[in-house]
Amino acid sequence: MRSIAAILIGVGLLAGQPALAAPPPQPPPQPPPGNDSLGADWGAQQNQAREGVREGHYVPLGRVIREINSRDPGYQLDAGIEQQGGRAVYRVRWASSNGRRIDYIVDALSGAILRAQ
Repeated sequence: MRSIAAILIGVGLLAGQPALAAPPPQPPPQPPPGNDSLGADWGAQQNQAREGVREGHYVPLGRVIREINSRDPGYQLDAGIEQQGGRAVYRVRWASSNGRRIDYIVDALSGAILRAQ
């Protein structure tokens, strides 16, 4: 009987205590090196693109994807930002609905599709 009373008292005391804080969320796991088709600096590319969009220098990638999809239905395989000819461009790797893989090069400032290869 005493042990049951001690447990009940202990539970009552614990019930009055604030709950322990949950650990902070962990960042998503990073892909292993060599598995990203855009190269090892993909994180820096994403940060550069986000900053450029936030500052109004680049069009959002979502707008670029919608434009490509309206011209050539399919889906994005991956995308990144890079420099070509002194300008920032998005490289969007695309799988068209007919099964072709196309690399779209899109001016990051205007959203104009420069070429599809």
